[in-house]
Amino acid sequence: MDLRKLKTLIDLVSESNVSELEITEAEGKVRIVKGGGAMVQQYAPVAMMAPAVASVQGAAPVAAPVPVDLGHTVKSPMVGTFYRSASPGAKAFVEIGDSIKVGETVCIIEAMKILNEIEADKSGIVKQILCENGQAVEYGQALFVIE
Repeated sequence: MDLRKLKTLIDLVSESNVSELEITEAEGKVRIVKGGGAMVQQYAPVAMMAPAVASVQGAAPVAAPVPVDLGHTVKSPMVGTFYRSASPGAKAFVEIGDSIKVGETVCIIEAMKILNEIEADKSGIVKQILCENGQAVEYGQALFVIE
């Protein structure tokens, strides 16, 4: 989607009573959410796995609120559905209090029928699990807190 069309859509949303607009085209998918500041997410074409976030002047960050417990957060690299285990009824990859190493699988995010294993990017102890099994997650959303 070209920048002029995107700007026109943003202007239309900001001048109307519409609070959210999502458009899907052959090139990809765009979602505009009106709030304190304009927020735009542009998803990559269907053939690609990870979403790209369009930068717009004055745009609000897409990441979820910062958790209360200070520590390192493992964030979602994509939009999808969060799963704590490899299959229903299976043991969760990690639990609160578990010691983990860099590269260890901590969860799965399903995006476009593809199961993506998410690995820890820091060693430490899992202090918080910030998502529920089966919950939809956004790009940049905090999933775990590691200390």
